[in-house]
Order: sequence, then C-alpha cells, then structure tokens
Amino acid sequence: MSVDHLQKVIEKYLYWLSLPTIGFTDILEIVIISVIVYQILKWVHLTRAWTLFKGIIVLLLFSLFAAIFQLNTISWLLSNSLGVGITAAIIIFQPELRRALEQLGRRTLFPVNFFSSSDDAEKGDSSLTDKLINELVRASFEMGKARTGALIVIEKTVALGEYERTGIRIDGLLTSQLLLNIFEHNTPLHDGAVIVRGNRIVSATCYLPLTDRQIDKNLGTRHRAAVGISEVSDSLTIIVSEETGAVSVALDGKLYRCLDKESLQKMLEPLKTPAISTDVFKKWKGLLRNERTEKQ
Repeated sequence: MSVDHLQKVIEKYLYWLSLPTIGFTDILEIVIISVIVYQILKWVHLTRAWTLFKGIIVLLLFSLFAAIFQLNTISWLLSNSLGVGITAAIIIFQPELRRALEQLGRRTLFPVNFFSSSDDAEKGDSSLTDKLINELVRASFEMGKARTGALIVIEKTVALGEYERTGIRIDGLLTSQLLLNIFEHNTPLHDGAVIVRGNRIVSATCYLPLTDRQIDKNLGTRHRAAVGISEVSDSLTIIVSEETGAVSVALDGKLYRCLDKESLQKMLEPLKTPAISTDVFKKWKGLLRNERTEKQ
C-alpha cells in the first residue's frame, strides 16, 4: 500500500469521525418540524391557498430550470419579484391567515391524527356515483315542482373549507330526502347554501361570495351567489329558483339556465371521476345548445 493511498484512507476515516452524531434533541427537532409542516400543509389544503401553493411550486421549478440553463434575465425577474409576490399573497389571504392563527390558539398540543380513522373510511370516495347523481337530480326537480328555492354547491378539486365554516355542520349522507328537509320552507336550515363533498352534505346555511358580473336582472341573490362561488373555485352549483321552479347550474363563472332532467344528469356525469377536463365542459355546452335548438 502506497503512502498516498494510506493517507487518503486516514483522511476519509477522520472525515467520518468528524461527522456530528444524532442526539435526542436532533430527533425532537425533526419531530416538531414535521408536525408543523404537516399542520401547515393540512391548513393550506383546506383553503384557496392550496391553488396558490401549487402555483408557487410551478414558479420554483421554473426558476430552477432558469438557473440550470443560465437564463439570467428570467432568473433576475423571478428573484426581484419574489418579495412583492410574498407581500401580495399575505394581503390576499389575510382572512385565511388570521383564521389559522385563531385556530392555532384554540388547539391542543397534538391535535393531529396521523392514522386513518373509522370515520374517514365511512366517508367513502370523493367522486359521485350514479345513485348520488340520481339523488341530486330527483331532489332538484322535486324542489322545483314545489317552488322551493335551493343552492347546492358540489366541491371538486378546490377546497371550500372557508365557506363551509360560515354555515352549520351537517356531515350527513347525501340523499334527496335530506336535501328536501334542509330546504323546506320555514325551517332553520333552508336559507343559504349546502356544500357537498363526495357522498356527504358537509354543511348548510353557508354564505357564498356574490359575483360582480352583470347578470339577468330577473335573477336574485341565489343566482348571483352561485356564479360568485363558481368564479373563485371549480365547484359546480345547482340552483333551484323559488319564483319559477327552474333548475340552473353555475360553472366556471357561467350560468346554464332552465335545464331539464337529462341536461342536469349530463352535467353531473363527469363528477363521477375526480379529474374533469375543460374539454368535457365544452362538450356539455355543445350538447345543451343542440338540445335547445331541436326543441325550438
């Protein structure tokens, strides 16, 4: 063995000896940081900030791409706009941040359950089934026949937790009978919207944001709220008019009015799969337009 080789072996051995050992405090720090990161991600996922969070990840990947390929101008623009972007995000999501701090003050030390519970298993899949779609269609047109106003918001990929908290928690299995009872006249829960997540009605009497867009003056607050929630999320909202009994749908900031059972069924069909592309909604528009032309 040469002297140089022996020297390299000794240097390598000394290097490994110089590495710090992992102690109890290090393990404790890792656990605490893991819990904090988990809680932040859990909170972000239940608010509109989740969409912003995904956008930030895309920007970080794009900045990494610019650094690897030495795109200096793009890197300079991204680095100089980072501070402004963080300030803008804090201003935009100020209500969510304040609510998160309030919840932090009310929580216990370890509120997180890292393992799935039996309640989670009972909630089932996040997508709708044929049976649930039939329940929604049946309830909508029965309420329309009785001139009972209704507002049913179906959550998709964008979480509606902030609007869910404005109402009264229900967490009941989605059935036409439950919807009819909620929106029955002169009942405590009939005013406001219900939010549907998967196969459950999670909350009732929820307040929704009103749209600033100009819509038909004959339409009231219920339709404005349906369009408003469709502008800030990818949800699909069923509206039953109290005056006319007509059933409409708000989607992507647009209102599809006076639907029949078949048209509503077609608009709800893609909700059976978690991923819904814009091409499907374009196909819906063509189908509805063709059906109205044939009827006329």
